[in-house]
Amino acid sequence: MAQLNVGIIGVGSIATHRHIPEYQLLEDVNIVAYCDIVQERASEYAEQFGGKSYDNYKALLQDDSIDAVSICTPNYLHAEIAIEALTAGKHVLCEKPMATTIEDAERMIEAATNSGKQLMIAQNQRFTEAHELARETLSQGKLGKIYSFKTTFGHAGPESWSVDGANSWFFDKRRAFIGAMGDLGVHKIDLMHYLLNETFTEVGAMIETSEKEGTVDDNAVFILKTKSGAIGTMSAAWVYKGEEDNSTIIYGEKGILKLNTDSEFNYIFIDEEGNKEAYKLGKIQTNDAQTSTGTIERFIEAIQGGQPVPVDGQDGLASLNVIVKALQSAQEKKVVKI
Repeated sequence: MAQLNVGIIGVGSIATHRHIPEYQLLEDVNIVAYCDIVQERASEYAEQFGGKSYDNYKALLQDDSIDAVSICTPNYLHAEIAIEALTAGKHVLCEKPMATTIEDAERMIEAATNSGKQLMIAQNQRFTEAHELARETLSQGKLGKIYSFKTTFGHAGPESWSVDGANSWFFDKRRAFIGAMGDLGVHKIDLMHYLLNETFTEVGAMIETSEKEGTVDDNAVFILKTKSGAIGTMSAAWVYKGEEDNSTIIYGEKGILKLNTDSEFNYIFIDEEGNKEAYKLGKIQTNDAQTSTGTIERFIEAIQGGQPVPVDGQDGLASLNVIVKALQSAQEKKVVKI
């Protein structure tokens, strides 16, 4: 395979824990540029691993040798940088949520179409082994008709995760747009789209700022309905103390599927008679256990193989749309059609 040159835009925690080390695992990828508004962060990685450092992403995008970029910036910059990168002829892997408005997300999709370059959204939960097996199980009809589900992603908050701690942009509504819903909830929305192979048609939401300082949400629960009539809940929170919860349960006419609910077996199927199938598969990523997500590998494989990325702009838009409608639901205190 031909070598691909990559630039990292935003050298914060998601870049240093996920993007940079996962690119470094690939033999046919070189990270040749690092950019951060705090240039010392970019310079540290450039000096350690080689490459150039920038404090302005526009200068990085002028480098014609760069084939692709990872956008790991605060949410409000995703669309602006992605559109400029695509227009400059770069493939783009953008962190979630892909944008802060539906209009910006649509502009990103249009830029990808016009440029002929790939736009992938970093929804990494699709790529865990338990979720991939669950998708196969569900598509084969092992659970029969799906009746309901519960999916949850919660921990104590990004203070210990973010490079800026309690002063992180995560808590600034202007830069983040949303809090736990954008950090965690959008992952679970995308996951349910993937597992159920359909999108949601209605949402009712309760959204709170229960503990964190600032004006972004830290505790949200959605009730969701699919076109086929499955109803369930999604919880996203930065207020879960003592233990992270990153689990999904799906209820069907032929049994129950439990994903990441057990510390040992992260795929459990229980049929109508109570018979159990349990498998130990690859662990899901947590703030404490930084296993490889597979996201970067899939992004590079798509570029090199000339194939569509597995999570494209339309997928990112579908998840963002649920979040936007949930905000409307909470404000208007009623169920909203999507």
